[in-house]
Amino acid sequence: MGADPKEPTLKLVEDLEEAAAPILKPPEFSLDEFKSDERPVAAVETLLAALPHHPLPKAEDFVRLHPNEKTYWSSTLCFINVPIKGQARDTLHLISNRLARSLPPKRIQRFRIALATKPYDVFFLCHVPVPNNANVDNTWIQSNLQACEQARASWVMAVSQKAAGLDHYEISFAKDANAYPEPSWPTQSLNELISATFKGRMILKEEDPAFARLVGAKPAIT
Repeated sequence: MGADPKEPTLKLVEDLEEAAAPILKPPEFSLDEFKSDERPVAAVETLLAALPHHPLPKAEDFVRLHPNEKTYWSSTLCFINVPIKGQARDTLHLISNRLARSLPPKRIQRFRIALATKPYDVFFLCHVPVPNNANVDNTWIQSNLQACEQARASWVMAVSQKAAGLDHYEISFAKDANAYPEPSWPTQSLNELISATFKGRMILKEEDPAFARLVGAKPAIT
């Protein structure tokens, strides 16, 4: 049989149709499928536990006190040193004002507590002196208090001048105001910080073993 004369024509049509067919482009790459719909987790603050506590000069370093006196400086509080069995040094306790009044006044320490820090967020609770009629002219107290007030805005160091025969603290400031970064003050309240620091050392009632030790009473049996 002879070749079909229509085959070349059909083949030509097929080739033309194939050439005319559009070339499909691959879809454009998109990151939409990979986008996260979750919000980043906020940074978690590390809560401070019990802090050291002492007067500003005892830091023996530059110090800043929290600038907000209303929220991070306490009112005048009552403290007393309590001898603890097995410890060489007495331990400072908070004591209720009611019980403090029943003890000799000279045994009671009255001062404020302010949140403070050394450079690079080394936090402590600062004993801020409170002048009264009996010590209003005490130059040690006055210079200490002056250092505390100035430390609200500047890096301050207070050094005893007793060796030089002088009865005050010498106040000095950091040579460069920006020598250290600004403190990253914690968000915990002052009450929380004091509570954590003096946990187990708060005398609120006569039955407290610490109060019994102070007045020479036999501890109550619990």
